[in-house]
Amino acid sequence: MLHSDHRSRRQFVQSLLQGAMAGTLAPSLASLLAAESAATSRQIPPVPGVLSVELRKRGKEASAPPVMEMAEWNASETAIIICDMWADHPCKLAAHRVGRMAPRMNEVISKARDRGVAIIHAPSGGIQLYEDTPYRKRIKEAKPAKPPVKIQGWCYLNPEKEAPLPVDDTVKRTDGPIRGCDDPFPTYQPNHDRHEHPALKIIGYDVISANGQEIYNFLEQEQRKNIVLMGVHTNMCVLGRPFGIRQLRYLNKNVVLCRDLTDALYDPRDKPYVSHTRGTEMIIEHIERYWCPSILGKDLTQVIPGSDNPTS
Repeated sequence: MLHSDHRSRRQFVQSLLQGAMAGTLAPSLASLLAAESAATSRQIPPVPGVLSVELRKRGKEASAPPVMEMAEWNASETAIIICDMWADHPCKLAAHRVGRMAPRMNEVISKARDRGVAIIHAPSGGIQLYEDTPYRKRIKEAKPAKPPVKIQGWCYLNPEKEAPLPVDDTVKRTDGPIRGCDDPFPTYQPNHDRHEHPALKIIGYDVISANGQEIYNFLEQEQRKNIVLMGVHTNMCVLGRPFGIRQLRYLNKNVVLCRDLTDALYDPRDKPYVSHTRGTEMIIEHIERYWCPSILGKDLTQVIPGSDNPTS
């Protein structure tokens, strides 16, 4: 009965929209019906609930202290993108840190999902491993949307918008493309496991993609304007992927970095010769200075009391 009622409602809206296109309805009613039609195309139920997030920002001067600012986001307008949290990595210390982070990340996304936040898993290079799952089907069926700017295959450092990265991640100590690895003796493994880390559960209305256009389509369809990036690596894929921070800023999305659920690929044998932890912090500060604010994962796990009550 519920499916029949939903279908009838959609058919009624479509008939009214056709009337609006034919000029038989007032423009104000036509716009309302268009909004209703867009709402019915959403796959994830848009539930009430307001997240209170504390944004950390920085001025472009290196000596400028961080500035904290509170913001309120509707959970139903928020999405999390999990970048490259693979089951394994050619850099073994990097894989170890992912394994240490993954259970904490899963707790955050699990609670955020329960609040109505959309979850996008993006294990680049491993998407084909999920091709026959409903999580791929769901995002491939998202309504096509035209982005305001071209979605790039990779967004490189942009000297017009940012200074050079504060750490040197260009040094290679092994054959193959891996760089920034802090293993004592790095060994390149081209066929490492690119499944999502098993501690991260893919379930419910989650989707899987590393395609910038697919992800943009899904964000637009689900009306998700607040985007949280978490995962690895902060100085590389989190910034540069076609769904990463630079690209989302070019698309005018309200993007933030989850600073306690990320990690850099940096080797303390390279400039500026600081610990791995401090190197990651320096990349986070660079992002806060030039690209977007950062938040903590806990801000995504609860809503303002009472904001998730029925509105009528």
